[in-house]
Parts: sequence; structure tokens; C-alpha cells
Amino acid sequence: MVFEAIAEIIAERNDCDISEIKEDSTFQELEIDSLDTVEMIMELEDKLGKEIELDQKVETVGDLVKFIEEKYDL
Repeated sequence: MVFEAIAEIIAERNDCDISEIKEDSTFQELEIDSLDTVEMIMELEDKLGKEIELDQKVETVGDLVKFIEEKYDL
């Protein structure tokens, strides 16, 4: 659920196919900078109905998925 939501947001923002996004994809590879990350987190909050406070560095999509699932019991 979390991975799918993140992948959907990234695919929409980068105008790419959702199948190109993997858990080991880095945000750098996906050309997502810190401003993009903030905007993505805001969209993700809307999709998941949770306020997300990203208080650690995440480098891959999988890192972000794991962080959200563990911190917010999803």
C-alpha cells in the first residue's frame, strides 16, 4: 500500500511508467531533489491520511516505505 502510493506519486511527477520504480530505486536516480521530496511527502500525507514527519535521511524508495510503515504502523 505505501510503496504503491509512493510509486504512483513519483510516476505522476516524473511522467514515467510506474513499473520503472523499484524499492531499491534511489531518489537521485529518479531525479527527485529535496524540494520534490517535501512536495511528495505532502501528497503522500493526503493519500495515506497521516501526517508524516520525515526525521531521518532516506535514499531509496524502499527506505521511505520502511520508515513510514514502521513509524506509522501501516
